[in-house]
Formats: sequence, structure tokens, C-alpha cells
Amino acid sequence: MEKVELRLYNTMTQRKEVLKPINPGKIGMYVCGITAYDFSHLGHARASVSFDVLYRYLRHLGYEVTYVLNFTDVDDKANECGEKPLDLSNRFCEEYLVDMSALQCLLPTHQPRVSDHMVDIVNMIEKIIENECGYVVGGDVFFSVDKSPNYGKLSGQLLDHTRAGERVAVDPRKHNPADFALWKAAKPDEPSWESPWGPGRPGWHIECSAMSAHYLSPRFDIHGGGADLKFPHHENEIAEACAACKDSGVNYWLHNGHVTNNNEKMGKPLNNFFTIREITAKYHPLALRHFLISAHYRSPLNYAVSQLKSSSDSLYYVYQTLEDLVEALSPYREAMCEDGEQTSEAKDVIKKLKREFETKMSDDLNTSHILEGAFQEAMKFTNVSIKKQRLSLLVEVEKAVRQVLDVLGLLTTLSYAEFLKEMKQKALARAGIEEEEVLRRIEEREIARKNKEFKRSDEIRELLENKGITLMDIPGKDTVWRPYIPCSSQPNSDPAQATPP
Repeated sequence: MEKVELRLYNTMTQRKEVLKPINPGKIGMYVCGITAYDFSHLGHARASVSFDVLYRYLRHLGYEVTYVLNFTDVDDKANECGEKPLDLSNRFCEEYLVDMSALQCLLPTHQPRVSDHMVDIVNMIEKIIENECGYVVGGDVFFSVDKSPNYGKLSGQLLDHTRAGERVAVDPRKHNPADFALWKAAKPDEPSWESPWGPGRPGWHIECSAMSAHYLSPRFDIHGGGADLKFPHHENEIAEACAACKDSGVNYWLHNGHVTNNNEKMGKPLNNFFTIREITAKYHPLALRHFLISAHYRSPLNYAVSQLKSSSDSLYYVYQTLEDLVEALSPYREAMCEDGEQTSEAKDVIKKLKREFETKMSDDLNTSHILEGAFQEAMKFTNVSIKKQRLSLLVEVEKAVRQVLDVLGLLTTLSYAEFLKEMKQKALARAGIEEEEVLRRIEEREIARKNKEFKRSDEIRELLENKGITLMDIPGKDTVWRPYIPCSSQPNSDPAQATPP
């Protein structure tokens, strides 16, 4: 089967380009990971989920992908926290993995840590010095940007615009104020490693240059990271790699947009960030994942509680539809699998769903509104077919829906019923009540209705709806409850929230 033509936006050329691997059928991808000194926040989640979607889609297209996502466990910030720096970094690397598991990010092929690659880093610095692109001052080593003729090509930053002394003091030992550290001499009470220039530790940029070359070779297909890494980090990586190996290079540079809060970049320096744990305490991790892919990965994503609620509601609807399908099919599934009956109508729904999904995904991973359009038509077709008992049409429709969810990382590993139960527990956490209280209110409302106290019945329903719980009266069955978005929290009805959810 011929591969779908995937087009990705290349930051280097500033245009969408057809993906053409260096080695047919294989992709090498390196993504800059977290600096591990605290719990990960939504900005980290956005980057991780964005590139996980790319990883999943490349595999869906049949590529053999070597995906490298690093941990920076040697950094000034870790040194400032009071705990032994490497112990602290190790702890938060593990916490990050817990968060990524909850968000259903697949494990990368390799997750290297800087502290395990000092030999590679020192060797690369030695090559840079040998090629006269680096110089030693005392126990420090600097990269000479004047030796990099294409410096600034990725970010558009010219050397004249990168004067280091405008906001921070310039190190007078530098040949050019824009020169940056390859190796830093050891300081008291900080971790250090031996090197030809004395004990010390690497500069930030050389770490990724060395690890990407180690795991993928000096030339590879895709390098990714947040938009804030274009300069100076990725610009400096390019300069280092070219100085160490003239045949080095990256074919496609991909950058995800920021998560913003009140239209300012969310991050620790501004203290306007929320950790993944804060969000998932009240929203299911897959609802958060849905929110993170609800905008195109290159666009800014403005944090808003209303959008999280909308994502949660959308996902609940999908899984309630699938659970209704399972219940309806349960007595007949084995027989239907044997005869494989499928009408042209069902085939059209499946064909349209697959075509629209691959069209959007192959256009630079356009996940914005991807669970609308043909996907929603498949959901409606499923609901109508269940009501009309046209069940034999739905086995293949369910498979197609599950495939879309799987590629997006939104397919639960639980049964549909168990997943819905988890989502209901999160709704109760947001409401600040226990399920026993909801059931008590349902019973109280039933008594009021029997006594024709309809005003009281409506008051109970409204009280619960204001807490994000709605009641559903199903003919011939007991009243059930499900999560609900109060009218005041409908999408776009309120600005980005500045407080935790």
C-alpha cells in the first residue's frame, strides 16, 4: 500500500514540505525534553503530547521510528534547590514519566540523561576545538560564533541583534559577546566531571548536540521542541553540530506553540503556570490530552477552564456512545463478526472518516477540530443505528473510530464503562461532592416528582447542574447522572482563567 504523503512545516525553510526520510521507511527524531528540577507543567505536556502525536502518526503510516527524548539532569536550577542535584533531577525525571503515562504518551525509543553522556559531550567539544571553532579560557570553553557563517539562519536572529550585554553582563573573556559556553569550570558544591580543561560540567546546548549524534548520527530527519528553543538553543545546536562534523544536519525542524495564560506564555519565570498534577486532580488525563491537541500544534494554546470542560464533555460523549454500542452489540457480536454484514451507508461513513482523518493529519498534523466533521458523523450514525437496531452496521464503524482515537492517543486502555466511571469521579472532584450525595438528591427528586412537587424537582436538577452534574431520566429505567457543562462555562463564554481548575 502506497504511503500517505505527509507534509510538515519546517521552521528552517518556513514552509510545509513533504517528508522524505534519509533512509526509506525509517525516521530518526530527536526532541528536547524537560530540565528536571520540579513537577512538569502544561507547557511540558503540550510539547510531549505534540510530538507523541507525530510519533504515533509516523508509526501509523508504517515508518520505523527511532524517537529520542532527552532529560536535562545537569543544570543551574537543580543546583539551587538545596537537595543533591542529581538526586533531585532523578526524582523529577521519574515524576515526569508518571505524568506522561497518564497522558498516554508512548515511551520513546531512547530517553537519555545528560549525566550519562559526559564522554560523548567531551569528545564533541574536543572536535569543535580541533576545528578552530572553540577556545579555552581557564577552565571554561566557549564556542566562537564568528566561525559559524550561517549562525541565525533558523531563528532569523542576526549576530548584530544578539549582543549578550544588553540585559546581562558580558564576560570580557569572550571573543564575541554572543559566544556561548561549551564547558563550564567547576564551582564549589556543584556536580562536576573530569575533562581535558579541568573539572566542570557542559553548557546547555552541547548536551543535545552530543546526544542526538550519539543515538541518531550527525545527520537525521526531525528535530523538535518548543518555539522558545529556536533561539538560542537550537541555533547553537546547529552551530555546534556543523563545527564538530561538516556532514551534520537536520532535514526538518519542528516547533510547537506555547501554552498561554491570559495571553502570556505560561512558565515558571512568570509564576503563571499549572502543573500537570494540578489539572489531572480534577480532569481526566485524556481530557487534558484532548485539550492539548484541540489547537494546531504550532499555534499558541490559551489555557481556559471552559475549554478543559469542553474537552472533558466531548470525550465523555464519545465514550458514552461507544459504551452504548457495546451494550447493544453484546448479545449479537459473535454472530455479526461471522457474517460481516455491512451496508454501503456504513462503508461510506468509514471511508469518509478515514479519508478526512488522514487528510487533516497529513497536512502538518492538523488536529484542530479533528474529532468533529466526519468523526461526529460516525458518532451520530452509531447512535441512530443503535436506536433503529441496525446493529450489524456498526462493528467496522467502531473499529474505524478506535483507530482514530488510538493514533491521537485518546484510546483508553480500560473498558468503556471503566473509563466513563473515571471521568465521573473527576466530575465529582470538581463539584466537591461524593456520589452518595448525588444519589441522595436523585432519590429526593424522585419523591418530589411522585408528590407532584415539580418546582422542588426542578430546583434539585438545577442545583446539581450548577455543580457540573446533570440528571437523565431514561424511560423504563432509573434516573442516571453524568458530567455536565454549566451554561456559564460553555466554551468561549469566559476568558482564560488565571486560577487553577
